[in-house]
Amino acid sequence: MIDKTALWTVIIGLALGSFFLRFVFTGLVGNRQMPQWLLRHLRYTAVAILPALVAPQVIWPSGTDGQFDLPRVSAALVTLSVGLVTKNVLAAILSGAATLYGMLYFLG
Repeated sequence: MIDKTALWTVIIGLALGSFFLRFVFTGLVGNRQMPQWLLRHLRYTAVAILPALVAPQVIWPSGTDGQFDLPRVSAALVTLSVGLVTKNVLAAILSGAATLYGMLYFLG
């Protein structure tokens, strides 16, 4: 078990670091015009977040000790396919979630 002092030190340090990262963009740069090349690259940040969160669970699922897991791979493929075809993020997420839970239900 972690010491309470160490735990609170880590929590406060992470909170200050998170605040500083947000303040740099909103407080220091918020009223200035950003260059077009930076704005163009920032548009892709949100698109990169979900794959970065999901990829480790598809490639190396901790629930199966890194073994191939058909439900997760199927859900990832369905999500990718629906996203590419419909260009609708919500439809892709919902179809992937339905596939994952459906496959987990049917395969046990």
